Order: sequence, then C-alpha cells, then structure tokens
Amino acid sequence: MAAVVRRVRQGRRLPRLPRSRRGRRHLLWAAVALGVLALLPATWLQVTADDRVRTVADAPEEPVAVVFGAGLWNGEPSPYLAHRLDAAAELWAAGKVRAVLVTGDNSRTDYDEPTAMRDYLAAHGVPRDKVVLDYAGFDTWDSCARARRVFGVDRALLVSQGFHIRRALALCGAAGIEAYGVGVDEPHDATWYYGGTREVAGAVKAAFDAAFTPDPRFLGPRERGVQRALGHPETDRQQANG
Repeated sequence: MAAVVRRVRQGRRLPRLPRSRRGRRHLLWAAVALGVLALLPATWLQVTADDRVRTVADAPEEPVAVVFGAGLWNGEPSPYLAHRLDAAAELWAAGKVRAVLVTGDNSRTDYDEPTAMRDYLAAHGVPRDKVVLDYAGFDTWDSCARARRVFGVDRALLVSQGFHIRRALALCGAAGIEAYGVGVDEPHDATWYYGGTREVAGAVKAAFDAAFTPDPRFLGPRERGVQRALGHPETDRQQANG
C-alpha cells in the first residue's frame, strides 16, 4: 500500500526548476522568447491598422458599415453589441454609410445574432431594407471573408470595440476590403479587460488567417443583398434576369 501511495505522489509531483544557474538562465530566456512571440502578432496589428481607426465624427464616407456580432442576452444584443449598433446607427444618420451589413452567429435555431441586430437598428432609425444579414459570421475572419466573397463588399467602415477594431481591420484588409474602423469606447471594467486579454490569442489567430486566408467555415453562394440595399438598379435588373 505504501508503495502505491508513493507512486501516486510521484506521479503528481510538479516538474522541478533547474538547480544550476545556467539552467535557470535558459528557462528565463525561453520564457522571454515565448512572451515576444506572443506579442509580435499584437504589435503587427497596431502597426498595420492604427492609422485607419476613426470615430463616428471623423470617419470617411463609405458605402457600407460592417458590424460584428458580440453576443445576445436573452435574445437581445448584449451591451457591447448594442454599443456597436448605436455607432452604426449614428453613421447612418450622419450620412456616412448607405447600408449596414450585420454579421454574426446563427448556427442554431434558438440563437440568431443577425436578426436581433437588424431589429435593434430598425428601432434606432435605420430602415430595415438597408440592413443586410450575414448569418454565418462565426468569427472575425469568417465575417471579413464572407463580406468580400459572398456579399461583394470592397469598401467599408468596420464597427467594433476599440480593443478589437485593429484585428478586424487587418483581417478585412487581408480579405480584400479597403476599410476604416470605428472604435467604440467602453469603460475599463472587468469585461473590457477580459476582451483585451482575449485579443492576445486573437492576434495570433489573425496572423495565421491573414497569412493563409483559409475559406470561412461556411462560404455559400454569392448574395446581392448589399447591392440591393445600396440601390444599384443595374445590378437589380441583372439579378432579376438571372
């Protein structure tokens, strides 16, 4: 019995730190290297996207605003998502955009981010026929890739929180969209710090997606919703004629 207990204890024993000065120095350098590798993608996002971050007031005019999903609470937009949609409604009211593409998760029947986003915008002054729904925006890369390849968006204002907007800009740029980002300010509460922390891992994935541009999880056929919302009669006639 004692031998069994001894083996169990040995199995649970944590790895020992190096005892020699040289071993500890190697461990320190390894930790520093890992930290640098983790920070490189975040630095890349800052460098590539900083000059394209705007506010509602100084954002340029573009055809479309793209609003990324940020979760529902009891079927309604979460506070962070509501703030993104408020900014999009302000862009619409200021004449900065002529259509809004809302992109989010509708992977199951009881969870429908895009419809909740459209309903919120409609309640805040954006005509329903000017809001286009992307039901397969499962993450930022999917939203950007589908905006370009499915909805034909090549210029846009992206709307998200400040800690996420640079990643969205970098990924939409990699997808072929010329974009500016409207960063929504938030109080620096626990949720904000959590979101900022997630961006470290998100930056690593963004670097991979930008480098390899994989297909989104669901691509699907081309859709003309954005063109119809923008009111291009020639495009509408072509679509009607097949």
